[in-house]
Amino acid sequence: MAEVIKAPRGTRDILGEEVFLWQRLEEVVRKYALLFGYEEIRTPIFEHTELFTRGVGEETDIVQKEMYTFTDKGGRSLTLRPEGTAPVVRAYLEHGFSVHEPRVKWYYIGPMFRYERPQAGRMRQFHQFGFEALGFGEPACDAEIIHLAWMIYQELGLLDLSLEVNSIGCPLCRPRYIARLREYLAPLEDRLCENCRRRLVSNPLRVLDCKVESCQEVFGEATFPKIQDFLCDACRKHERELFTLLENLRIPFAVNHRLVRGLDYYTRTVFEIKVRHLGAQDAVGGGGRYDGLSQALGGPDVPGVGFASGMERIVLLLEKTTQPSFPFRVYLAPQDEAGEGVLLSLSRELVACGIPFHLDFATKSLKYHLKHAQRMRIRFVVIVGESERTRGVFALKDLASGEQVSLPLSELLARLRKERELC
Repeated sequence: MAEVIKAPRGTRDILGEEVFLWQRLEEVVRKYALLFGYEEIRTPIFEHTELFTRGVGEETDIVQKEMYTFTDKGGRSLTLRPEGTAPVVRAYLEHGFSVHEPRVKWYYIGPMFRYERPQAGRMRQFHQFGFEALGFGEPACDAEIIHLAWMIYQELGLLDLSLEVNSIGCPLCRPRYIARLREYLAPLEDRLCENCRRRLVSNPLRVLDCKVESCQEVFGEATFPKIQDFLCDACRKHERELFTLLENLRIPFAVNHRLVRGLDYYTRTVFEIKVRHLGAQDAVGGGGRYDGLSQALGGPDVPGVGFASGMERIVLLLEKTTQPSFPFRVYLAPQDEAGEGVLLSLSRELVACGIPFHLDFATKSLKYHLKHAQRMRIRFVVIVGESERTRGVFALKDLASGEQVSLPLSELLARLRKERELC
């Protein structure tokens, strides 16, 4: 017998009770998208590689190490999308929104791909939801994005949330900080990890994102330069207004001077939302402003702000804190072949009434059907055997109470409609 083929490393099947937690998460995301006026966008799973090298940044870990890139039969370099913002901005530009509808609010839900070491809540095929507001340069839109993320996490019941924010400046003021950062770190280069020594030349701001202990010690020194001391007046004003808006929304926050995020397209506001008891991998979502991304992709100067959230990590939290909400369904249990036909006809009535059902085409014992219904978390079982057919009724068993009654079709449908409404 041939060996059973398994899912590739870093991917997994989502099934069983876990599916209901994913559905719950997706329902909450869609609920708040509707409330805040964000419309769904669905972009391709693969894009031209240049979209990410230009948009995300050639010196980022994503582009350098993590992308799934391949050459198609036409010789084109394509990449499975590693993140969602660059494809959204590409779609915005390609379809002319920058001209005919420059201010849009979109959200997405879907799989992303990065070649990383698989670990709990972090897979090579992972899922994100994200919200993007394009054409909005106001700090109020930064606040709305943070508020939206905060509300979603609260609705999901995530406890002990914390918000960290920072400003990484703009192309006018950031170069002065980068120059000072290089100057400060140059004599300390031997204390930095290999990646940070490389970044010090190619992308110094990314040094601040390093998690290596030796680098953390350098960054924690009292004399380490803070970007807030180098912000231009416009960036400082944007930051102050955002802080005031967050205070008015009653969202507690802390300024993290070393928060830079991992992608090159961010400007001014960056933020992360964390769950404190998660440990080292405590961030559940984050984002910020990316006013330069449109121009990097060949478009006009269009401001943008957004956030994204890894769904696997949230589902892990929900598994610890949330009971899956199972949908109301009815189990149809035939006792013989004739019973299958009767229940198949009944299924037409159930569909017309909007009552979900599971019809098991197995003429096995009643004990088998009742155990199967329990495993599927279905409370009500409709049974049809010779006795029920002779009397022209359906047996309805409530597995929660143990009660079993015989009902004609009209009364059965009325009872099931009532039970569905009570769920």
